[in-house]
Amino acid sequence: MIVFQTKNHADVSMFDHVALKLIGLMGHSGSVPGALTEEEVEQASSKLSEAVLNPSAQSGDSWDDDSVSLAHRAQPLLDLLDAAKRGHNHVIWEKSLR
Repeated sequence: MIVFQTKNHADVSMFDHVALKLIGLMGHSGSVPGALTEEEVEQASSKLSEAVLNPSAQSGDSWDDDSVSLAHRAQPLLDLLDAAKRGHNHVIWEKSLR
C-alpha cells in the first residue's frame, strides 16, 4: 500500500500498482517515497485530471478489462490534490507501514 498525505485532508491509501500508475500520470517517476511541492501540486492535478478524462492519453497497462475505472480510482487522489491546492500545501507519498 502507498499512502498519500497533505494537510487538511484525510490520508489516501492505494494498492501499489494503482498508486504507481497515478503517480506516473501526474508526471512523476515511480519512486516511493516521493513528494510534490506546493508549486507542483496544480500541474500534477491538471495532468492527472486530463489523463483520467482522456483515456487515449494513458500509457502503460490497459485498464479496459478492469471492473473499476481509472477515473473512479483516481478521484480520492484528485480530491486530496484539490485540498492541497486550496491550502497551499505540499503532498507526500510513502509506503504504508501497516
